[in-house]
Amino acid sequence: MLLHHDALPRAGDRLELAPKETAMPGKHLFLLIMALWFSAGVTVHAGDIHHYIFFNRERERISEASFLETPAIAGAQLKYTWRELDHGDDGYKLDSIRRDLKYLNSRGKKLFIQLQDVSFDPSLVNIPRDMRDNPKYHGGANQQFEVLDTDPQEERPVPAGWVARRWDPEVRQRFQKLLQALGQEFDGQIAGINLPETSVGFGDTGRLYPEGFTPEIYRDAILDTMQALKRAFPKSITLQYANFMPGEWLPDNDHKFLRAIYDSGIQLQVGLGGPDLLPFQRGQWNHSYPLLKSVSGKVPTGIAVQEGNYQHINPKTKERMAVADMARFAREQLGVSYLFWSTQEPWYSNDVIPYLQSLSR
Repeated sequence: MLLHHDALPRAGDRLELAPKETAMPGKHLFLLIMALWFSAGVTVHAGDIHHYIFFNRERERISEASFLETPAIAGAQLKYTWRELDHGDDGYKLDSIRRDLKYLNSRGKKLFIQLQDVSFDPSLVNIPRDMRDNPKYHGGANQQFEVLDTDPQEERPVPAGWVARRWDPEVRQRFQKLLQALGQEFDGQIAGINLPETSVGFGDTGRLYPEGFTPEIYRDAILDTMQALKRAFPKSITLQYANFMPGEWLPDNDHKFLRAIYDSGIQLQVGLGGPDLLPFQRGQWNHSYPLLKSVSGKVPTGIAVQEGNYQHINPKTKERMAVADMARFAREQLGVSYLFWSTQEPWYSNDVIPYLQSLSR
């Protein structure tokens, strides 16, 4: 996810450990509770969670023996960018999905698509080329920024990738046409499809807001695209990654933007999830984690174990979290049914694969 200051815990944050938004009185009690929970030793069984390996765009890796020969791995989550699939007047180029789906099915594995309209690289724009020069799309994408807490007036923002103008009606309509085209061919054939996180890096003051952007307009745009996603994929699992929303920081500055995404997910039967499995991160506890738990069992839910998550330290023990503990936390505390494991080394080979192999013994 984008590492801007809104994604980091702030001094004085109140923790929310349940859907009822119960506040914890202090950091030390929180750490004690988490340490006791991790020492409980409850086992996660293979049937509790659908495990996928997120190979990103390294699609050739779906032929790896460790992946194919591990029964507990349901399949691969692969990233396809809007830019590579949508060629404007030349139509849609979906051969890469067809090829990956055919291969995975032939080996008894499933495909979960991550459809990417955002990047976290200042040099990379993931929208179709023709949209950049067409005036009706207003550039098609806007740059995101990392704003440090030492820069409260947002005078020295650091470029941090690009995001499609999701709030722009013309851009959104074009994206939803791609969803429709994908659904016509792949609905019911793929295991699922997810859209990237709702968090965007435009600061807090409004100084960096792009043309036409407000937090309210952005919220409504996300909800509209969720409806389009469900219309396009009534059979396959649909997931909207929803971790943070611009214009609020919970619990003190709560405009119900993030909650609206989760409430609508239930109404639309669109699943919900997000990046980063970080049990000791206050920002996640104040935002997506209690909401994920609250919708568990009502819609599909999932979480992505992203790069950097394997190095997450338990502040009580000063040790890195074990992969088994990550899975147990995801299932028991968040109630998710889908786990997407990154291939960051050496943890993927040394920890993730052996853990998943052990589930089938």
